[in-house]
Amino acid sequence: MTSLQRVLVVEDEPLIAMMLEDFLDVLGKLAVATVDSVATALAALDVEQVDAAILDVHLRGGEKSTAVAEALAARNIPFVFASGGNGDGIDDRFHDRPRLQKPFTMDGVEKALAEL
Repeated sequence: MTSLQRVLVVEDEPLIAMMLEDFLDVLGKLAVATVDSVATALAALDVEQVDAAILDVHLRGGEKSTAVAEALAARNIPFVFASGGNGDGIDDRFHDRPRLQKPFTMDGVEKALAEL
């Protein structure tokens, strides 16, 4: 997992996003961008070097992170889905991707990234 150092965080809840950034820092990872929408995530992919990503499944305004997952998959960048539910909303093409269950723990984040 040493190559997965630069992580894109797609999370629409500011406190949860900050917690993920802190967890990544403790784990020796860098949150290269923390964004709260599909548009900003796609823009970040165009300008940042991203090794992996954590994608909240459901974003504010009814938006889903599917388009970000598609862009990451097309670039062969591994990612995990984060969800407080049972995975409803994850496109069938991505049901095999690792999941990070909310509420997050540092151990859970570490394990999810290790699955990549």
